[in-house]
Amino acid sequence: MSSTLPLPTAAGTPAARPSLRRVHQQESRTAWLMSAPALAALLLFVVLPFVLAIVFSFTNQRLLSPNPTEFVGLRNYDRLLSVTVVPIQAEKTEAGRPVLDAQGQPQYPRLRSVVRGNPAYVGYEDYREVSAWNLGGTRYTLVAKDPLFWRGLFNIAFFVLLVVPLQCGAALGCALLINQKLPGMTLYRTIFFSPVVISMVVISIVWTFLYDRQFGLVNQLLGKLSFGLIQPIDWLGDPAVAMIAIVIMSAWQAMGLQMVIFLAGLQSISPDLYEAASLDGAKVWNKFRHITLPGLRNTTVFILTATTMQAFALFTQIDVMTQGGPEDSTVTVMYSVVRTGFREQDIAYGSTITVVFFALILLIAFLQRRLITGGDK
Repeated sequence: MSSTLPLPTAAGTPAARPSLRRVHQQESRTAWLMSAPALAALLLFVVLPFVLAIVFSFTNQRLLSPNPTEFVGLRNYDRLLSVTVVPIQAEKTEAGRPVLDAQGQPQYPRLRSVVRGNPAYVGYEDYREVSAWNLGGTRYTLVAKDPLFWRGLFNIAFFVLLVVPLQCGAALGCALLINQKLPGMTLYRTIFFSPVVISMVVISIVWTFLYDRQFGLVNQLLGKLSFGLIQPIDWLGDPAVAMIAIVIMSAWQAMGLQMVIFLAGLQSISPDLYEAASLDGAKVWNKFRHITLPGLRNTTVFILTATTMQAFALFTQIDVMTQGGPEDSTVTVMYSVVRTGFREQDIAYGSTITVVFFALILLIAFLQRRLITGGDK
């Protein structure tokens, strides 16, 4: 009696498909089950508040108000985004010569006197000056219905332009030094990373004392190192240097996190590449330019994007150290959002600022990524 053994079933045959489908379905259910808590948290604390912010931005919702909430259309967006430039001619004498002030500069009339009663500027009574600059005998005045938002936008742009290269450059330099195989590197790694784990409120309070004009350590060091040539600087009281002081402190505090990420990227580069370059006689700069920087490309893109997003959210340092002053020189968009939404209880207008600021940051992140990667995925 003869018998035949069953032939093995190859993967992909009709007999094997039901079992593979069941495996895929089970893996899919497991994946959804494992990610469900994180997705629920994202929906509850990120997506839902943002959807509510969009809804509130079209209303007159206040935090505590006996009046019912009403739909106001685009009124909040009109108040936020209304901005224009008003040219103001210098005052002239009857002979046609410009009137000069005590410093010998052309004298210009006040913005209100130009706008009021002028048929060319009907509806400009609600506009306030944001900034002004003189050019060719004309003062160009930037005016807006919400000047504080535009000042905050300019201030945060200035902060991002300074802090991102400073912070990332310092982090890369520290990572290159710590990546050397020398004794004591673990101690230096801990020292550089320690400010990251300290509360920003505590650091802001400490740096407020360090920046003190009379007794602060920063002015004391500058005076000693310059042999008294540098006079004490009012770091947090001078509008010209207040934001720079915030930049230095912020870059120092957050540099450690970027340093650790850069360090991980450096240690992922194969040592064989450096050995081959050394055999070819490559110098240190050539190794850094042609091996280290290309090897850190993806790491750099991530760090630049994350640092930029973090910089745009500047709030704690401002709230603790300057409260937006002096003369609104350190007010930021996030500080304006918190002050408008919670302290002034205008939830609707605070939500409008949030929605517009989110769209702006999303656009900047997209352009930054396209610029760095050159369109490569």
